[in-house]
Amino acid sequence: MMNYTKYRPYPPMNMPNRKWPNNVITEAPIWCSVDLRDGNQSLEIPMSLEEKLEFFQFLVKIGFKEIEIGFPAASDTEYEFARTLIEQNLIPDDVVVQVLTQSRPHIIKKTFQALKGAKKAIVHLYNSTSTLQRDVVFGNTMEQTTELAVSGAKLLLEEAAKIPETEFFFEYSPESYTGTEMDYAVEICNAVIDVIQPTPEKKLIINLPSTVEMATANVYADQIEYCSERLNNRENIILSLHAHNDRGTAVAATELAIMAGAQRVEGTLFGNGERTGNTDIMTVALNIFSQGMDPKLDFSQIDDAVRIYENNTRMNVHPRHPYAGALVYTAFSGSHQDAIRKGMDRMKEHPDRWEVPYLPIDPKDVGRTYDPIVRINSQSGKGGVAFVLEQNYGLFLPKAFQQDFSYVITGYSDHKHQDVSPSVIRDIFFKNYVDVRTPVSIESYREISNTGDVVEVEAQITCYGKPQTIKGKGNGIIDAFTHAIETFFEVKLDIVDYREHSMEYGTKARAISYVQIANKKGQVGFGAGTSSNIIKSSLRAVVSAVNKIID
Repeated sequence: MMNYTKYRPYPPMNMPNRKWPNNVITEAPIWCSVDLRDGNQSLEIPMSLEEKLEFFQFLVKIGFKEIEIGFPAASDTEYEFARTLIEQNLIPDDVVVQVLTQSRPHIIKKTFQALKGAKKAIVHLYNSTSTLQRDVVFGNTMEQTTELAVSGAKLLLEEAAKIPETEFFFEYSPESYTGTEMDYAVEICNAVIDVIQPTPEKKLIINLPSTVEMATANVYADQIEYCSERLNNRENIILSLHAHNDRGTAVAATELAIMAGAQRVEGTLFGNGERTGNTDIMTVALNIFSQGMDPKLDFSQIDDAVRIYENNTRMNVHPRHPYAGALVYTAFSGSHQDAIRKGMDRMKEHPDRWEVPYLPIDPKDVGRTYDPIVRINSQSGKGGVAFVLEQNYGLFLPKAFQQDFSYVITGYSDHKHQDVSPSVIRDIFFKNYVDVRTPVSIESYREISNTGDVVEVEAQITCYGKPQTIKGKGNGIIDAFTHAIETFFEVKLDIVDYREHSMEYGTKARAISYVQIANKKGQVGFGAGTSSNIIKSSLRAVVSAVNKIID
């Protein structure tokens, strides 16, 4: 057994009058990508300069206006990347780069050196404030920890004044905020605010990270609301989030914290980051999109994001990743497939309003197609098989026909131990049901008489390799032909269902007919026939169905 007794529950916030549970998200927050810093430092092989440049350009392309490009004082590669972006004029005018620095004088000074020549930049100052970090790592008191933050903030102002050509903005993070006593977290943030003196033109970003996710998502929201209501000069503060995913709930924590008053979100594409990762910005943005709001990020070609991410980080996007996974718009379950098929059909009535079961967004909105929505395997049902034939080949099988054919396909998939491609499904359908010519085939037919109420036909068939002539009467050609078959084989047949439709458009359109036939023994046969002549396709369908019974 695992020893759970050495762990202690995280204390909840005592906030009986919390407001955030009644709030809703009404607009996208300010987004800041930390892929090139937090995401990059978590890689087994950090990105090269060329890879970071490609990633940066992609982040700009999809709409990020704030991008944390690294920790320039940490390594030569980080420093060189900042200088390359600035010296080669690769930063668009509407994009602000952000750099991280510890609250240490020599690191702050080198950080500003890295930013010389930039038009605009955010300098992100941090120091660790949690009880555990103060006691175990640094051995600092609260007063010493606050002095470290305050002295760092003062140095930011001094160094910025030396580079007046650059418009600097500042950000402060009490690292491990969620492990810090809340009253002290507010105290240290206010101490920094009092130094920076933010204004409406130059607001200060207060970033409250769950550096290690320690509690349920609602507790993070409580902590954000608590701090938001107690910060000095709040109207000139941009309250920012940086949630990690140690408990697997970073996205939920971020969404609840936005409801609690946060205005900005730091995160990475696909949630890359230390340990279990950061908030997945793509997921949060597309969650907002799914609620009918502009996410302010463009993921209309989501496969490009997958490609850039996998190529440059050497990591893989999980096939079940929300929105971007290879299988997230794919249904194997028969009941799911049937619901999707019906939902897609209903969409014709209201194309301006997306309502399809099991698909929270339209795959086409993120650059995917409808082709892989339904994939067929041994778990699939009639609805899925029907959907594939309808979407790919314009074949609309009657309901009972769908059921019969689904057994054929699921049996095939079960035997092969793999899913079945649309082309294979079509081939199996035609082989088993369409224009089946053994043991009986129809070669030709003619009307002998037609009195209006009764039609008599004569048909030339081949039965077990021998030519035969058959005759029959009925209330139409199909009925007369069926009676001719009955007479010849000395059986009683009932046409249970008959449908037809055009397979193609234009004057040379082929028709396909579907027939369900039953005999007195309870045997049922399904068959289909094709021809440019609707009568011929119908008779071929009857023969195909009959062959299922007498074979």
